[in-house]
Amino acid sequence: MSHDDRQRWNERYQQQAPAPREPSAFLRSLEDRLPRTGRALDLAGGPGHDACWLAKRGLDVTLAELSDVALTQAEGLAREAGVALALLRLDLEVEPLPPGPFDLVVCLNYLWRPLFASLPQVLAPGGLFVFAQPTRSNLRKHPHPSARFLLEDGELPTLLQGLQSLSITEDWAEDSGRHEARVLACRPSKDRHGGARP
Repeated sequence: MSHDDRQRWNERYQQQAPAPREPSAFLRSLEDRLPRTGRALDLAGGPGHDACWLAKRGLDVTLAELSDVALTQAEGLAREAGVALALLRLDLEVEPLPPGPFDLVVCLNYLWRPLFASLPQVLAPGGLFVFAQPTRSNLRKHPHPSARFLLEDGELPTLLQGLQSLSITEDWAEDSGRHEARVLACRPSKDRHGGARP
């Protein structure tokens, strides 16, 4: 992203109050399947609502975000929540992901297709990936996000190279009102016989 993109996101977050709010409903719906120990990476995590929730669960969370304003807000939310976050200003479109291994990688409402190729390298064997993004069908009801930020209908499974899908949906989501593709996937680990297992 360019300097203009960073400025645009900084202005957007400056206009939003950084008050605590519930983490993603999709993320919370996976609560019983997510790890409670280990390392987590929240990509484009904004002001840190999801990252703080993961940290409260016991994970060591790194929040990677382009916006300086969002990172400052995340620092404040973490302090209020009594948790520690590792905050990393990162342009996901030009800079590499932080070194793993991570037991969980979360990427919600951010689409940069080349990112998917990097995930198997930063996930621990058996590590989980949580992703959600609106699809082109979302434009039938909502003008935003615009088409350039949307998945094509049916595209998400084709992006999961090197990962095994554990659950995948593409439909109108009751919790967000948007047409979204959502996945919980993992990096397969090897069993003692050499076969892959989730």
